[in-house]
Amino acid sequence: MSLARDAAAFKNALHRQDYSSWHSQPPPLQAQDAAAASSSKSKKKRPKSNVVYSQPADTGTGTNVNTQLLYAVNYLKTSGNPTRLQDLAILTGIPLDTDKVLFEKFRAHDRVVHDPRTDLYSYRHDFNVRNKAALLTEIQRQTRKGGGLSVRTLKESWKEAPQAIEELEKEGEVFVTRTLKDGQLRMVFWNEIKPNEEQGGMQVEKEFLDLWHSLEVPNDVDLLKQLASEGLQATAGETLVPKAPVTKKKGKKSAQKQRPIRLTNLHLKGQIDLSRDYFPQGK
Repeated sequence: MSLARDAAAFKNALHRQDYSSWHSQPPPLQAQDAAAASSSKSKKKRPKSNVVYSQPADTGTGTNVNTQLLYAVNYLKTSGNPTRLQDLAILTGIPLDTDKVLFEKFRAHDRVVHDPRTDLYSYRHDFNVRNKAALLTEIQRQTRKGGGLSVRTLKESWKEAPQAIEELEKEGEVFVTRTLKDGQLRMVFWNEIKPNEEQGGMQVEKEFLDLWHSLEVPNDVDLLKQLASEGLQATAGETLVPKAPVTKKKGKKSAQKQRPIRLTNLHLKGQIDLSRDYFPQGK
């Protein structure tokens, strides 16, 4: 009997159970809002990419031997310090110590200097200056040849060259030309005449410089009046006299020269008078 009662209770429980789908009975509004918020958080925004796929990707030093060689030499130039080959390979990411072809080209480069005693590599600059005295000596040597030195080139050889040039300029050892736009150092020349009271070359006093720059050049009319008041005349500019066109003289035409007649059929000479015209005679 107990088994029968349990079976009947189980059947009644099955009939009371709701097997409808959750789609037919949606959850409450609060549950819907929470589900929407969680789904929006789960969807991440795709980051915008500024990569232009039509352009080649930047691969750093590249894979071409000549490109890697140029990169290594430029790094040696900008560093300014002697470097071991292994350190240079690590710093640049270029296989200088493993690639034999690249290493031979690097050693044979005209700007690469190798010190066998220290096994260090350095860049060969146009000028080997490392102090102020050597810089002045190089400027003197170049000025004696009739030219100056580019400050940019000197800066590549020695980074402190511009500061040393400004000090030499204040000491009166060199002359410097600057750009008109921003006043940057451009060219440097050696001052052969040292500024002193005996030989000259001293800076003109500011009072005289102000007086000189305060002078104004008068216009053409006032300048002519001032010259006339002093009994002077303006110099006339030299004018070129135009040349008359060359014309041929008209004269009588010379008579044409008569060319001598060239006689042919010389084998008949002596038998027929070739100077006469012969006409066939009628029968």
